[in-house]
Amino acid sequence: MKQVHKGRAALAAAALAGSAGLAQADTSAELQELRARVEALEAENQQVTGAPGDFRLGNTAVDIYGYVKADFYYDFDFTQGDTAFVNNIGEPVNATDGEFGATVRQSRLGIRTTTESDFGTLRGQLEFDLFASGGTSELRLRHANVQIGDNWLVGQYWTNFMPLGEYPTSVEFNGPVGIAFARVPQIRYSNSFGDGFDYSLSLEENTAASSDPVATAAFQYSNELFTARIAGLAGTIESGGTEVDQTGVTLSGSIRPWDGGLFQATYVDGEALGPLLIGLGDAVVGGQANDVEGYTLEFRQDLGEKWNVGIGYGREDYDLPTSTGTLSFTELETVHVNAFFNPTDNLTLSAEYIFGERNDAISGNTFDGDRVQFAVQLNF
Repeated sequence: MKQVHKGRAALAAAALAGSAGLAQADTSAELQELRARVEALEAENQQVTGAPGDFRLGNTAVDIYGYVKADFYYDFDFTQGDTAFVNNIGEPVNATDGEFGATVRQSRLGIRTTTESDFGTLRGQLEFDLFASGGTSELRLRHANVQIGDNWLVGQYWTNFMPLGEYPTSVEFNGPVGIAFARVPQIRYSNSFGDGFDYSLSLEENTAASSDPVATAAFQYSNELFTARIAGLAGTIESGGTEVDQTGVTLSGSIRPWDGGLFQATYVDGEALGPLLIGLGDAVVGGQANDVEGYTLEFRQDLGEKWNVGIGYGREDYDLPTSTGTLSFTELETVHVNAFFNPTDNLTLSAEYIFGERNDAISGNTFDGDRVQFAVQLNF
């Protein structure tokens, strides 16, 4: 359709230009009519192609995106599942001499829309993956939100408390422990001031039982060399008839010291934050808020245009134990070593070694598990 309209506009323009040689024979009204036809065709072409998108519905541009991903993994000591859940390590029921598994549940499908309106640009997002409950491959909602102009976001998206820009890269779904990871319904306002300074404020639904919203605020500075961000959170959590305060702060940053190199780190500290973290420690234990401290470190390096490699480390330390069945934990630790190869722009082959360790808060013993994982991912 785009090429047809361009051709029609060009043809009319050529006719108009050719008419200059016959100016004495053409009347002024005929010239004006030709000019009007060219302007109408150009306006029609602009309306059809004015906003980018895979296709259009009325004045809305629509993009379909996502990927198909197949993961193959092998657990050497304890079965962790298709998300490399370190909390499973140590439990007798998960002990194994070696177990192979495969999954396509990380595959993802999303829709983005862009519409020009009297309120400015309206953007929508609806995204699903296949991580349904009970290990089944059924659609699960990830994101569903509306962005009004450049400042307002309403709907489900990553929590504002999460350092999304400094999240470590991994082949398996979770990544290192020690970092916030949650998608929640929210109302968020974002803006910028000065050169490189941004801030965002939000009211969000709590990931744990609560009758109150969670309030967050984040401030960030970034340039071509490094990024620094701080985020705070405040809310309440209810457990067993007891209400406790939930507070926390996240510090994160990254630096690119040379071409293709990346160092980044995150640090989180607070009370009753377990449901927001990868380790999913209990927020409340025995009527008391469970304090937690966590951090991640990552180094990545590009090797040419098609390869990149990295190592990520994560740790979570809780004051009070979280039960996992016959055992409980106060400490979790993970290491991810991975490599990614892009033979084409939209095809990625990857491999990863994962080490996980957890303690048993009752006996004082520690347990560890090893895992290797390979994946093929096609983006669209």
